[in-house]
Amino acid sequence: MSAMLPEVGTRILFFADAASVHTRRWVAAVADRGAEAIVVTRQPAEVPGAQEVIAIAPGSDKLGWFKALPEVRRVAREVAERFQPTLVHGHYVTSYGLWAAACGLRLPTVLTAWGSDILVTPRESRLMRLVVAWSLRHADLITADSMDMIDEIARYHPAAPCHQILWGADTDVFTPAATPQDGFDVVSLRSWEPNYNIDTIVDGFARFVAERPQAQARLHLLGGGSLNDALHAQVAQLGLQSQVQFHGRVNDVQMVQAIQRSRVSVSVPTSDATSVSVLESMACGLPVLASDLPANRQWVDGQGGWVVPVRDAQALAQALLQAHDHPAQAAQMGRHNRERIERDASRRGQMDAMWRLYQKLLHPTTPRLQRKRVVSGLKG
Repeated sequence: MSAMLPEVGTRILFFADAASVHTRRWVAAVADRGAEAIVVTRQPAEVPGAQEVIAIAPGSDKLGWFKALPEVRRVAREVAERFQPTLVHGHYVTSYGLWAAACGLRLPTVLTAWGSDILVTPRESRLMRLVVAWSLRHADLITADSMDMIDEIARYHPAAPCHQILWGADTDVFTPAATPQDGFDVVSLRSWEPNYNIDTIVDGFARFVAERPQAQARLHLLGGGSLNDALHAQVAQLGLQSQVQFHGRVNDVQMVQAIQRSRVSVSVPTSDATSVSVLESMACGLPVLASDLPANRQWVDGQGGWVVPVRDAQALAQALLQAHDHPAQAAQMGRHNRERIERDASRRGQMDAMWRLYQKLLHPTTPRLQRKRVVSGLKG
């Protein structure tokens, strides 16, 4: 996967959601670069590249994160004795990040913010804000996948450096269609959950269809989620059953096929960091229609798509009209997006950058990190 030479002896203890594709991709990427990994999780699942997946307090209740801390420290101590990790990495600051920061190992600690853990959850209660602040203060390296998250993290004044590392798009898998597609297909890759406003996409698509009934338009909804029944009812009420296709959760091959048959990708959440689905759509050479959020504006501009207000179905419909009525412009946006991803957001390039950060952390020049690496023991 990478031409970089592996650093012998890199062993990472991850605290992360084993059921998440993001975790699986991250672990596979470091394994490809020569690292060994163990994953501690509340959501047990197979993680390619990991030597072991250890489940603690399975479930998702909020109190469980705190009640499990003694078990986290016990498991970390046992793993340290037999696995001898060289660093700890927690994914999602308000949960697994807490576990990583509190696990008790005197090792360099990395925290990766995913989005809501920085942009949403700390605003819900003073307790969660304190959890975020405490976890960040115990990190030696922090990463996030959008500049607005990095700006928000800076408000906590952590001592650790903070770098933008994207999940990135696999530019070998997510590629433009070989030939132009007929008709006017629109694709949404986001989960059918309230934050992602799929009902607004359906509403905007219906308004577009009313304006351009001859367009042979179809809407492809990937992702699946708790709003399945409500969305089916909405589509039926609008009489769009023949033009809206519910794909649900699909694998990468099916996702690429859906993107490649489409002419525009829509992602209009209420809150978001850098969206992998946006990057993957761009990698496939599609223009993107996105909600007006800082993370989206970082990637979607006048050269690569359209930005519309959150939950504004009429603005969404107008952007679809632009995409349909000006196909040459839309195609040029798609070419611009492919070039941008190859340059700035390929998964390979991002994981190479992360690997360099790992190695820099493992060869510290500051006294603090040199002290932490002396033993794989417990913090006082």
